[in-house]
Order: sequence, then C-alpha cells, then structure tokens
Amino acid sequence: MGVDNETEGERIGMGSKEERDVRMACKVAAEILKRAGDSVVKPGITTAQLDKAIHKMIIEHGAYPSPLGYSNYPKSCTTSINNVIVHGIPDDRPLHPQDIINIDLTIYLNGYHGDTSATFVLPEVDKLGRELVSATQEALDLGIRVCKPGVQISEIGKVIGEFSRRHGFSVNSQISGHGIGKVFHQPPWIFHDVNSEPGKMMPGDCFTIEPCLVQGAKSRGDLWDDGWTLATETGARAAQFEHQVLITDDGVEILTI
Repeated sequence: MGVDNETEGERIGMGSKEERDVRMACKVAAEILKRAGDSVVKPGITTAQLDKAIHKMIIEHGAYPSPLGYSNYPKSCTTSINNVIVHGIPDDRPLHPQDIINIDLTIYLNGYHGDTSATFVLPEVDKLGRELVSATQEALDLGIRVCKPGVQISEIGKVIGEFSRRHGFSVNSQISGHGIGKVFHQPPWIFHDVNSEPGKMMPGDCFTIEPCLVQGAKSRGDLWDDGWTLATETGARAAQFEHQVLITDDGVEILTI
C-alpha cells in the first residue's frame, strides 16, 4: 500500500528507562481518556468544551497534547461524531443523546508519546449504533490477541477484517496504526484489513492498533475542506478504538490501560 514495513522504527529497549517512560506516558493517556469519558462526555457539552477539559487534564499531568500544532492541527484531541471516521476537529457542536463519539488523544511526556482512543455511547443511541461500537472494540481485542514475536504484522489486519465482515461491518483502509515512541508516527504501519505487507513483530516493537469500523459495505471516507475530518461517503456511522501495545519477549502488553 505504498508503505515500506521493511524499514524499522526505533524499538523500545526492554527493561530500560525508555520502557518505563513510554509506559508512564501511556498510563497517563489512558487515565485522561477514562476521566473524560466518565465525567465530561454527556449531552449538551460541546466538543470544544471537551477539548478544553482534556487539554487541562494533560497539562495538569506535566504533559503536552501531541496533536496540538502537529501539521498545524488546531486542537488537543480529535472528536469524531457519528459518520465522522477520524480526525474530527472540536468545535461548538453540542453532543446529542443519540450520538456516538470517538475521542482520540495522544500525550507527550518525558520524551515519549502515549496514544489511545475510544468511542463513547450517549444515552439514547439505538441498538445498531451500540452493536457497531461493541464490534469495533472486539475487533481491536482480536487484533491484539494475535500479537507476539515472530508473527507477521499483517495477521492483525487479517483477523480484524475477517471478523468485521462476518458481523456485517466494513473496515476503513485509509487509516492505519503506526509505530510510536519518541516519534509520534513511525514504522511499522498497521493495516486493519487483509493485506500482504511484509514484516514480523519483534520484542521492543511499540505500535498502535486502531481499527475504524463502518456500518455497511462502503467504508471509504471523504476528506472535508478543513483538511482533517474524514467522514463516510454514505453517511453511515463509524466507530474506532485504539490501544498502544508493546511486543515483549514472549507476547504482547497493552500499555494504554
């Protein structure tokens, strides 16, 4: 798909200070996402207010919001509602009781990035919306379960894609997971559908898995004029979950929990 997974990103030294630092960045990112979901996401709040609250939490932890200023991105997190697949820019739009919303946040702490996202269900979301969100979370879990040293990186996309189609959803292929650590985005690139990308997982590989599932068979998104927001062409709803993981000597560990 035009990306070379034979080019390696920088691996994390197992048992090193850098491992401890990346673990801490991920732990803090996970805590902030949970706090936002538990206490801030509710009908009536605007996504700009949500972004402001998340920014405040990040700064209180002595960290910096990695998206802010990244390629001129104007906010501290992304908020993607209903048919927005990824990278929705927080604004004055209030949340409605029927909405699903993905919050994607990355923090930079002590020289390392911690990246995570989740889709939250507001009180009046219908059954189909809840099924989409549940299936997306399960797809992420399945992708993580295949991870261990020596396994082809493409196995992640294989299990996610096959699971999604069995349940009547499609996977958006415009968005990939990525290696991460001192650098926000680096190899390996993690595709979430069946693919033939080369490369095997090795101890110290640190990357995100972040599948975007869409209702129906057409998963492709249109890029809005803001240069960031990617929304489904059909208006179908999308959901995304993301964890940052570390390949260990004998398996995988989720860092953003």
